[in-house]
Formats: sequence, structure tokens, C-alpha cells
Amino acid sequence: MTRQTRTGPLETADRVIGFPLSRIEGPLKVTGTAPYAAEHQSADMLHGFVALATIASGRIARIDTADAAAFPGVVKIYTHDNRPRTAWWDSAWKDEVALPGHPFRPLENDRVLFDGQPVAFVVANTFEAARDAAALIRITYEADQPKTSIEVESEKSYVPKEKRSGIAPPPSPRGNADEAFAAAPFKLSSNYTLEGEHHNPMELFATTVLYEGEGRLTIHDKTQGSQNSQGYVCGIFELKPENVRVFNTYVGGAFGSGLRPKHQLFLATMAALDLKQSVQLELSRREMFYLTWRPATVQTVKMAADDNGKLTAILHHAVQATSLYEDYQEVVVNWSGLLYRCDNVKLTYELAEMTVSTPGDMRAPGAATGVFALESAIDELSYQVGLDPLDMRVRNFVHVDQNQDLQLTSKALHACYRQGAERFGWEKRLHAPRSMHDGPDLVGWGMATGVWEAQLTEATARARLSADGSVTVSAAASDIGTGTMTILAQIGAEAFGVDAEHVTVRIGDSQLPKTSVEGGSWTAASTGSAVAAAATAVRQTLLDAAKDMDASPFGKDVTVEQTAIRDGRLVLEINDQVGVALTDILASKNLTFIEEEAKVAPDAQQAKKFVSYTHAAHFVEVMIDEELGVIRVTRVVTAVAAGRILNPKTARSQILGGVVMGIGMALHEEGMIDHRTGRIMNHNLAEYHVPAHADIHDIEVIFVEEHDDKASPIGVKGLGEIGIVGIAAAVANAIYHATGTRVRHLPITIDKVFYAKEAAE
Repeated sequence: MTRQTRTGPLETADRVIGFPLSRIEGPLKVTGTAPYAAEHQSADMLHGFVALATIASGRIARIDTADAAAFPGVVKIYTHDNRPRTAWWDSAWKDEVALPGHPFRPLENDRVLFDGQPVAFVVANTFEAARDAAALIRITYEADQPKTSIEVESEKSYVPKEKRSGIAPPPSPRGNADEAFAAAPFKLSSNYTLEGEHHNPMELFATTVLYEGEGRLTIHDKTQGSQNSQGYVCGIFELKPENVRVFNTYVGGAFGSGLRPKHQLFLATMAALDLKQSVQLELSRREMFYLTWRPATVQTVKMAADDNGKLTAILHHAVQATSLYEDYQEVVVNWSGLLYRCDNVKLTYELAEMTVSTPGDMRAPGAATGVFALESAIDELSYQVGLDPLDMRVRNFVHVDQNQDLQLTSKALHACYRQGAERFGWEKRLHAPRSMHDGPDLVGWGMATGVWEAQLTEATARARLSADGSVTVSAAASDIGTGTMTILAQIGAEAFGVDAEHVTVRIGDSQLPKTSVEGGSWTAASTGSAVAAAATAVRQTLLDAAKDMDASPFGKDVTVEQTAIRDGRLVLEINDQVGVALTDILASKNLTFIEEEAKVAPDAQQAKKFVSYTHAAHFVEVMIDEELGVIRVTRVVTAVAAGRILNPKTARSQILGGVVMGIGMALHEEGMIDHRTGRIMNHNLAEYHVPAHADIHDIEVIFVEEHDDKASPIGVKGLGEIGIVGIAAAVANAIYHATGTRVRHLPITIDKVFYAKEAAE
């Protein structure tokens, strides 16, 4: 398997930033010595196991725990009948990224709201005792008819009354999309369906609560935000924040699944406080299917164009699944109003209440879903118009965000199209479907555009420079496998003129400076900028001290922006012969170190005029056995414009991971529900398919040079999400080009290819 990455002028080997530094925590991870949430112990540790509901809707009529309680080693069994007192108000249960509605409260009452809901919690001296005892609990249910089909429940969809914080609702219509659609010479109206996808990161969700005395806890939690988990625990159990410390130093994958606290955190903390003893709870792979998932969605896209292929109307309607108790919302349709120029646009978004657990953010939430429909539709329309799919997109290029009437801080999408197409060899593509073959295989070439919002969130960081030249940077940020530790080390190293190996990075601790949860591709831009700002503050303190020294080479008018740290000296940026040794500056103030803290936040004035997005162009080749219908994605070229690339190696890994997840979205991942019972049938990795090594072939990543001085103070845009946005559409478009049959229902499996072919015939 060949994978290549092309680097641009920003990625040079003579600077720390832009150098493909290997992950600094990599050796710990590959040797198995990096401790994850379930790998912390204490002498008196108790272990928990959760009993799950076996219906999707109804109530518990009777729960018998007698046999389980008598099992050797069992300490206590918790149910809705004996759950300790907790805070009553919903506000106490809402975390930083909570949704409108009533947050799920484990063991709250006898109601069952979804398949796999925790209905009892067994605590024992060993994990095995807790697990075996849980199997002895006898529960009688009164089941109701479940509502788990998005196609059925979408008929009763509604517009959510309360909007989710941070999630923009569809913009008001512009122009008259219905009239423009009716009058257009070329148009289509297509439905697109996505089955639910389920998070399956390598690390299972787990919490270890170390009981330190009355009201004092040290918690190791699988989470994307240690401070979010801390606030959640303190709110529910009325604890003082200074008495609760949460660590998530190492996180074995998340991509949205760990944004919100999960029930294992509540249950382990509840038991530790009640029993006054340390408790550990690690969930099973089966339980992962009930925690966080990309919601099932049905979408209708109407799109029209004139004789020249210019878009004249776009209407995009989406209905997404949500639970009975919360209104989960994503930005699904808005992308259709901003990615291409069109004066007549109507976007609508609704929810369908179902007897399921609340969906959650899964890599590029909303965008991966909505852009699949948008990019499939524009591809489909290009064939009607008679244009090459790439030409169709280029003709409708737009330089502003028409939804918000804002300028873009940068947009190098044209370069993505050009460089991606060149590397892929797009000019050799034959336009007609079923026109390309390789022996018995049909060959299809498809492409799609990707877009994701480039956000900056509030973040605070601390930087320390010691007399021995060592550097420490600190922030509560998380590293979910994205390389956060490494890029923060690089930022600190370049700021202080040292090698990255001399930088200590402290993250994943609720006591460290405040940051947002890691999500939305904003961590590098936000926490990275905060680290850079803290380093500048240290340099300012050094400069002030240096100016106070006798015979100082720095005049009173020298600003911190005119200085740099090189070879252990504070010097002028333009002339490093003018400077003072750091040790001398510190000694002049009788200091052994200088430490400063700094905060960054979005520019409210800038936001009135500008908005930032990351862009990508994906080119995909598929080969399909004409007789068997077996689909192989044999080649992918993805070109990404994401501002400054801090580390080409970790950045490339992010895009590779996004592409692989996009292939899984297109061809593999599907939560299969028995709608008679409302239960997930394939809640394991044997039957829930994800791409394996044999499914992944050549992937080439290109980083397009893009300068952006407004997206973030360090010129960075996020990379975690953009790699997946548009991949499913590019695969689907390639399948159409290969077969001449359009499949609009994900995942695209062999049976759907054959069915679409038969329906077309």
C-alpha cells in the first residue's frame, strides 16, 4: 500500500513548525505504557458492571436482584429504587455541550427510553464478580411499541423550538427557489438516506474514581474535556471544583464520542461517593453502540441549472433522528447555501423523535451527512447538463459565504481542484458511465468537494521558561490521537528557540488553564494560539527585565514583536548580534524561571465581516466486479487547504483517518435495527463493519498552500473533520460513473448496487 504526502513551502526542515516531527507520546503508546482511563489502580479498588435494558421502550415492572446480591464478592447493586440522591434540576446535569431537553439521568426511574439503557449497576470486589452477578438480575418489562425507523418517523418531523448552542439553524430563504426550480431547463429532485453510524474508537469508555476522602476525588475519565467532566460531576453531586480533579492525559480515539460525559462517569462517581471507596467502570464493546452515534437521516435535494450549468435553485430539506428526551441538532443543510453560487436557495431542517439514545457528534457532524447529499446531487445534475463534474463545480465557484453575507478569510479551493485533479489524472477520465474498464472490473472515477468551519474558541495556556533552557507549556486541552501534544511542543519550541525535545507538554488535567472540549477541529487553532500568546508574554517579561539591566542593548522603544529567542539569548529579530543571555536576564531579577498565562478568543469585530472555512477536493477511483458487484476503492487523492500546516506528519494522519472513515461511511458502517423490537442487532465488531486493512488501498494527501492571517492568530485552520467531508459522495459518484446506476442510500452495499441497476432497467 503506497501513501504519499506532498509538502509545500510552509513545511521546511529548518524550522520547528512545519517539520514532520513524530508524535512525542508515540513511544509510550506503541509500548503500551501510556495509562488510559481504565489503567489506574488503587489497593481498595472496586469494580462495576452495568445491566442493560433488553427493550427499546416501556417500563420496568419488576427488578429482582436477590440472586445477584448474594453472589460472592458483590458489594452493592444500584437500581432506580435505591439510587443515591443527586441534584434535581436539569441545569445541574447539563455539560458544556449539552442539548435542549432533559439530560439522560441513569437509574432515574422505571422508564426505558432506548435499547441498551443502563437499568442496574453492580459493584463488586472484582470485575468478574460484578459481570457474573449482573447476569443474575431478573427484570420484567412492560414493553411499548418502539419507534426506530427514520423513514416512518420522518412523517412526523418537527422544527426544534430551542436551538442547540453553537449550531446555526438554516438561514432564511433567499430569492425564490420554488419558482426558479420550476422554470429551469435542467433539474433534479432526489432523496438521500443515511443509516445510523456508531462510534467505535479503540479505547472503550471507562472511568476510574480514586476516593481521596470526604468529597475529594481524583478521576481518570475517557473524555474529550477534563474540565467538562469535572463540571458535570460537581453539578450533579454538589461537589466543590477544587476537590475534584479529572485527568484524561491519554485518549484512545474519540472524534465526538467523548464530547459529552457518559453514564460510566456518573455511575462510578455515584458508587465511590456512596461507598467511600475507589471504583472503576469500563464499558463493553456492546455498550459503545448505545452511547454516541451519527443519527439516521433522510434528505431531499432539489437542484436546478441553466443551459450553461449555472445553478439557479437549491432546495435542501433534512430530517434527523433524535431521542425522546433531548433535541439533538447538527448543521446539515446550511452547506448547500454556501458552497456554490446560487441566488435562489431554500434550506430546511427538522427532527424526528425516536426511541433511541440521543445521537451525538461524530467526525464532521452534519457536514459529512449534508455534503453527501449536496455533492451527490450536483454530480447527478452535471450529467444532465452534459458537463464534467469538476467543471460543473468550478463554474459555480463562489468567493463569499452567501448564507451570512460575509467575506471568507481565505479560500484556496480552486488550487485544491487543480492540484488534486492533476495528481489523480482526471483529464484522462471518460465522461460516459460504464465507459472505463480494467479486465472484468468496471472502473469509476468520482469527485466531491469538502468544507468545514474553521473555528477559534476561547482558550488559555501557560508557558514557563526555566534558567536551564527547558520549556513547559500547559493547558487543559485533550489529545484524542490527533497529535495535540506534538504540535503544542513544536509551537513552544519555536517560540523559545529550542528543540521540541526540551519542551514538556502538560495537558489533559482539569486543574490546568481553561480550554474548550476538544472537538470541531478548533484545538490546534485555539490552544495553539494560546500557547503562542503565553510564549509572547514570557518574552515580554524577559524584554522588560532586560531593559532594566545595566548597559542593556535594548532601547526603550524596542517592542516584543521585534525580538526573538535564539541559542539561549533574547535578541533582535533582524540582528541576533544584539541581545542578552537568558540566564543573565533571569539572574538580574533573582529568578529561576519566568511563567506567564495568556488567553485567546474570537474577534467579535472581525466576525461581523469575515468567516473561515477549511476546504478540500477529493478524487476517488473504484473498481467493481461486473458480475459480483464487489466494490473496491482502489485510489484516493485528496487536496486540502487548511491554512498553516504545523506538522505535515500528524496533519497527514488526520486526513488519512478522515478518508478511511469516509470510506466506511460510504460502504460499510450501518447500525442495523430490528424495528419490531427497536433493538440494535449488530452491536459488535464482527457484524458492524468498519474498513479493514484489505479495504484501504492508495491514498495520497496534498496540502495546498494557503495563507490566512484571520482564521487564527497562528494562521491555522482545523484538520480533524475536513478529511471525511465529501468522501462518501466521491465514492458514490465514482460508483455511478462505473455502473451507470445511482445509489442514494448509505452504506452502498452489493444488494443496493444490483437493486438500483434493476430499477433503472
